Amino acid sequence: MELFYNSYGQDGPPLIILHGLLGANGNWHTLSRTAFSDVARVYAVDQRNHGRSPHTDEMDYAHMAADVRDFIDRHDLAPAHLLGHSMGGKTAMQTALTYPDVVDRLIVVDMAPKAYPPHHADLLKALADIDPTTYDRRQDIDAALADDVPSRPIRQFLLKNLDYDGEQYRWTMNLDALRAHYDDLNAALPAEGSFDGPTLVVRGGRSDYVSEADLPGIRDRFPNARLVTIDDAGHWVHADAPDAFADVVVDFLTADA
Repeated sequence: MELFYNSYGQDGPPLIILHGLLGANGNWHTLSRTAFSDVARVYAVDQRNHGRSPHTDEMDYAHMAADVRDFIDRHDLAPAHLLGHSMGGKTAMQTALTYPDVVDRLIVVDMAPKAYPPHHADLLKALADIDPTTYDRRQDIDAALADDVPSRPIRQFLLKNLDYDGEQYRWTMNLDALRAHYDDLNAALPAEGSFDGPTLVVRGGRSDYVSEADLPGIRDRFPNARLVTIDDAGHWVHADAPDAFADVVVDFLTADA
């Protein structure tokens, strides 16, 4: 599968960025254009069934890791640094476990290789209940979504998935596939394999996605992992504390192995 991407910077080692569920490469535009492009050639991709990448009925981490491996091969990037947030963090971990030879350094943002409860099932249903082609204005879709999603920041994040072709609105993500495979996206990664390369796990101090109890399981598979907590951030660490997050990532990418 040929993933859509935007690239930033000209020099330095390749850094591939993988967004989370219901996100897209544009979520990483500012950090990619500023802090990260100073130290790397950045490739911010849309994962399958998201953004402008192809839609498919297949949606699990084995396929998504193969997508990343294919992307690295297609663009002759091996070995590449991988950075993934949430769902993208699991994709990055699965890629490093399955194809360790193509990964240099691994950065996982607020995610562990364990199973998670269905935090976003209600959001997926709320989005699926709205047919954006029946609306003439973006603000009307926002108002309809507000019945089930009262948080304006969350709605603004979700509405980034709206596309307008000049005649009608549509969702860019493949909601049917995401809902059908939501259990696969929440499942633990397989226990097989390990990645011995430098690994950074960044968690938000106000998030419960990565607990102290998760650390042994992380280090079983990623023995050279170290944990950094950004106290003033929740699950969306890069959005809540972008400067602190950028400093941690850049330090890790530029440190001697």
